[in-house]
Amino acid sequence: MDVIRNCDVEGVVYAVPKGHKHYRLVVILRDGRILVFSEAFVANIVRAYVTVHTHPVKRAIELKRFVLTEGEKKDGYAECQLLEIEKEEEEIREKVRSILDNTSN
Repeated sequence: MDVIRNCDVEGVVYAVPKGHKHYRLVVILRDGRILVFSEAFVANIVRAYVTVHTHPVKRAIELKRFVLTEGEKKDGYAECQLLEIEKEEEEIREKVRSILDNTSN
């Protein structure tokens, strides 16, 4: 498992690449690795962040991959979506604590 902190990052670029229609977030790590995230993935992370940080009591959210059929999805949206699932917040928080406890980072 990788935990990426600010000090691990050399730089970040967010742009629509020439010849493309959608943004990409490129994270350049100090160890030479490069992570590229799609616009849709970044939007999902931002949505989860804003949902938790602007809600007066919500402290956790979990998104899960769903594959939508043509009849389920809106025009222009991909069939694979990260959608919020119904789960107790304490269960989500415990899941994160357990993952962090099992890493040496």
